Amino acid sequence: MPKGLLIVESRPADPARVDEYNDWYANTHMPEVCAVPGFVAARRYRVRDESGGDRYIAVYDIDSDDLTAPLRDLRARSGDGRARAAAFVSMDPPPVVTLCELVDEVAVN
Repeated sequence: MPKGLLIVESRPADPARVDEYNDWYANTHMPEVCAVPGFVAARRYRVRDESGGDRYIAVYDIDSDDLTAPLRDLRARSGDGRARAAAFVSMDPPPVVTLCELVDEVAVN
């Protein structure tokens, strides 16, 4: 079964709403994504750089025969209201979404 990562870079639409953004991401959005078959784990990181802006990376582990199937299911859930978007996520610029397929793996003892 192929393994993959969905990597999403996003930021709050308004720096004053960073707490709402983080609360929604941790307590609503990541659980909704992980409820989709094929998504098996989620982690979030704050980008640490010189720009000083609030940027975040969400990394979702995917385990599915077809790596695009969980994404199609997530889009369908967004369309019918089972996964909710938030007004405090910046759409200018929009989130950057990257789907990665596992090619090689090395285990460290």
